[in-house]
Amino acid sequence: MESIVVIVGAGPSGLATSACLNLLSIPNIILEREDCCASLWKKRAYDRLNLHLAKQFCHLPHMPHPPSSPTYIPKKDFIQYIDQYVSHFKLAPLYCRSVESALFDQDVGRWVVEARNLVTDEVEEYRGQFLIVASGENSQGFIPDIPGLETFPGEVVHSNLYKSGSDYSDKAVLVVGSGNSGMEIAFDLSNFGANTSIVVRSPVHVLTRDMVHLGMVLLKYLPCSLVDTITLLLSKLKFGDLSKYGIRRPAKGPFHLKAIAGRSPVIDVGTIGKIMSREIEVLPALASIRDCFANFADGTSHPFDAIVFATGYRSTANCWLKGDDYLLDAEGMPLPSFPNHWKGKGGLYCVGLSRRGLAGVSMDAVNVANDIKRVLDEDVN
Repeated sequence: MESIVVIVGAGPSGLATSACLNLLSIPNIILEREDCCASLWKKRAYDRLNLHLAKQFCHLPHMPHPPSSPTYIPKKDFIQYIDQYVSHFKLAPLYCRSVESALFDQDVGRWVVEARNLVTDEVEEYRGQFLIVASGENSQGFIPDIPGLETFPGEVVHSNLYKSGSDYSDKAVLVVGSGNSGMEIAFDLSNFGANTSIVVRSPVHVLTRDMVHLGMVLLKYLPCSLVDTITLLLSKLKFGDLSKYGIRRPAKGPFHLKAIAGRSPVIDVGTIGKIMSREIEVLPALASIRDCFANFADGTSHPFDAIVFATGYRSTANCWLKGDDYLLDAEGMPLPSFPNHWKGKGGLYCVGLSRRGLAGVSMDAVNVANDIKRVLDEDVN
């Protein structure tokens, strides 16, 4: 099957790009390995998840959230928004297509994409002048190689399979990872009566939703360094010195870190209060596992019934993208620096790999669609 553009992935990135292309009347095909769009949200997100940023920073191109929607969109409402987006822009992903290879054919000047139809088990070929990697930063859950993990007799689960703390009442649960998912899962576990501990290995900024919202508004008018100073002052007034609870602040400010490294601050949902009251115990880096005992960098050991790894995700684009040495690095993330990270060579683009959330997805999708339109117009002229 041939089209002008082949898009790999029907998450928010692929859907946003297809919508922008449709508005420009540019034919495109979306290939999606799952049996639905936005599968990360529909199948692999915990129940209490809300969007961490206000809705004005979390919509896709050409369709803001309605004024009646809550400021911080719940998971179920965002899924409904995605389905409405697909319907409104008449998007038609081809589901159950697992891309196995994509290679630029120099002889014909086309990308040749081979995808296995998971229903028929046949390999199908798709061709396009342009190829868009929209399979996302979160293609595959990552669990680090912990010595002895295979000896642990209890449940080991990545956060993308965690749903609710209701399954862990009265159990001793270790959460590994102190980003937003890890902190929120620890809070959820504690609320359901689990004896909860969380590994906080690296320094992390802790802010409230209001602080993040204020900072993002101020960034439109003030330099990042000043916004960081204001935000950190508010954080210290709110939370005090968290180092006595095992949480250290990074040397660089929260918005600076987000800009240069894509590292988001933790947006507190109540976890810090539980840490201060010792309802949730903070532990240092996990060193090894031996049977039911987890051993930590400070030499202590504690028994657990279950471990939840909130240790992030990996892009899988490099598993199928062949011949590219310009756009993506060894981890499947962009080599070019932001804001020029989305464009490769030979009609190759990526969307949603800027580590800037849904706002970054929207920016990428608009840029890529407009650039493809420009190239096509130049070819005609």
